Amino acid sequence: MADTLVDDPKAAARAARAERLAERRVARLAKQIDAFAKSHGGGAEATVEYIGEIGTRIVLVGENGEWGDLVAPTYELAQRAVERSGVTVHEDFDGDFAAKIRTGPYEWKRMAGIQIGSPANT
Repeated sequence: MADTLVDDPKAAARAARAERLAERRVARLAKQIDAFAKSHGGGAEATVEYIGEIGTRIVLVGENGEWGDLVAPTYELAQRAVERSGVTVHEDFDGDFAAKIRTGPYEWKRMAGIQIGSPANT
């Protein structure tokens, strides 16, 4: 009896290509995380937060309190990138982690803008 399991070479090629693209994205994100850490006191901490269909947000806080973020297309890729970069990863954005962020006048103005002198948010 003939074997009914047929390998689809096109499907295998598509899967291999998708994995190569994913690996390049992970490498690029990890490189950006490393650059952030080096330029903000030599280290960084991160949390990975799912933000819906658009992807996953990697929030970074440098040793000097400066912060930034990156968006990865999937949670898995974001996790792989932070693991590869070697930064400390927090499970959630709790009070202790948030307290490490140093905000400046720009952030305070943006946070209070709706309430203090800015046009109404309607």
